[in-house]
Amino acid sequence: MISLVTGTMSVAVLLPVVLSIWLARYQAEQRFHQDLSAYSQRINTLASQVIDEAKAALKEINRVDSQTCDRDHLQAMRRVAFTYRYIQEVVFLKGSQALCSSLEQESHIAPFPEPEKISNAGYRIWFTPTNDQGIEHYMIAMSHSDHMVVVDPRSFIDVIPFGPWPIEAALVGLTHDRVITSSAPLSPKVWQAVRAGNLSQYREGENVYSIFRNRQGNFAVVVWASSHPMNVASRQQLMVWLPVGILLSLVLAALVLRLMKERHSPRFRLMNAIKSRQLTVCYQPIVRLTDRKCVGVEALVRWPQADGSQLTPDIFIPLAEQTGLINALTRLVIDNVFSELGNWLHQQPDFHVSVNLAPGDLHNNDILQLLTEYGQRHQIRPQQIAIEITERGFADPTVTGPVIKQFRAAGHPVYIDDFGTGYSSLSYLQNLDVDVLKIDKAFVDALEYNTVAPHIIDMAKQLHLEMVAEGIETVKQAEWLTSHGVQYGQGWLFSKALNAAELRAWCDNNA
Repeated sequence: MISLVTGTMSVAVLLPVVLSIWLARYQAEQRFHQDLSAYSQRINTLASQVIDEAKAALKEINRVDSQTCDRDHLQAMRRVAFTYRYIQEVVFLKGSQALCSSLEQESHIAPFPEPEKISNAGYRIWFTPTNDQGIEHYMIAMSHSDHMVVVDPRSFIDVIPFGPWPIEAALVGLTHDRVITSSAPLSPKVWQAVRAGNLSQYREGENVYSIFRNRQGNFAVVVWASSHPMNVASRQQLMVWLPVGILLSLVLAALVLRLMKERHSPRFRLMNAIKSRQLTVCYQPIVRLTDRKCVGVEALVRWPQADGSQLTPDIFIPLAEQTGLINALTRLVIDNVFSELGNWLHQQPDFHVSVNLAPGDLHNNDILQLLTEYGQRHQIRPQQIAIEITERGFADPTVTGPVIKQFRAAGHPVYIDDFGTGYSSLSYLQNLDVDVLKIDKAFVDALEYNTVAPHIIDMAKQLHLEMVAEGIETVKQAEWLTSHGVQYGQGWLFSKALNAAELRAWCDNNA
């Protein structure tokens, strides 16, 4: 049990803290990957815009009538190069030979090789350092019909990161797996791993890579950043979430302590015992004193404990009354009585069982309805089920009186239990609507030393009530009670409280 408590408390304390650490890391990672993904999407959008602009520029220049490198033709090419943001140069071709361009009236560059790619729409694409300026700088050239537009590859990745950390980018052509442009060197080893695994996320050392493939443009956008800023952000998030986790730990620990305290409280233990039917019923025989014949039993509830001991009703019945569990407890006792003795009582029509009711049981008709239902199911006469109510249960006749009358009208005898411990006057007893008076064991134990028992017996005789003496332990007590007109008795002189099987055997042996 101690280890269970320790384990539960450890989980209650550590779980929120661990979750806060995880959440801080998770949020930082999510923000990091979202920034990478958003950046790659922005570059992909820009790359598509550059390609669309190149196509639009080609379409416009191809509509020009004059295509002889004359003044009007050169002016048209220069206007297109100036108008379109991403176009660096417009070139007029004859086959693969450049004749003139927006930069030169007469081109002297070598013929272009075969294009690296020809699209379905007829666009021819080169990745080439060839230009009229003689500058060793690779450019992307796209041609259609007799014109070519030249675009700086850096235009494709000319996007400023919005995130709080530096992000690098590269544009990779998928035809030849070649880095077309990049803001920082992209390791060939990284691209080989990405290509081999067709990966969209990759990690190499401290760098985290995000890859977006544009199948239509036949290129891939690779963006990456160091995870170090993410770790810094994670620590910043931790400063927010850790106090929350600690606070939740304290709240959860307090809640666990409260729940565990409640689980080990007497009320919870009793409630659990009732729900799980741990409580048992035993039966104290009631005999006729003149011939010692068993005429009935009193149903007594017991609460077995883990150590083998049993709690008696005087310990847990007050607890049940104080905590509102008494009605559930009484219903459990009645259910056990009928399930254990129902068929047997049907075969013993002159035998009765008395069931103890607490004052709280008299506030509604549930118990009477339950007795009626079980009695009809087992075909038991109502007279075979008596109810016992302690003297304090009659303290407010305006509340209990109508309920008692309903029990008697239904045929159930009513016993007043422990009489003599409360009001004990003839006038009081005259107002009680009962059938049998039970003399408390305390008075039976002191028959020779006080006059209370004779006084109670005289009152019962005057009101024509039958009597049952409790706690008879000696023959002398039994003889005294018999001689004074007490009809019935129960106690260890006759038998201890028995379980159902023992009771049936005892009755067979004492018939």
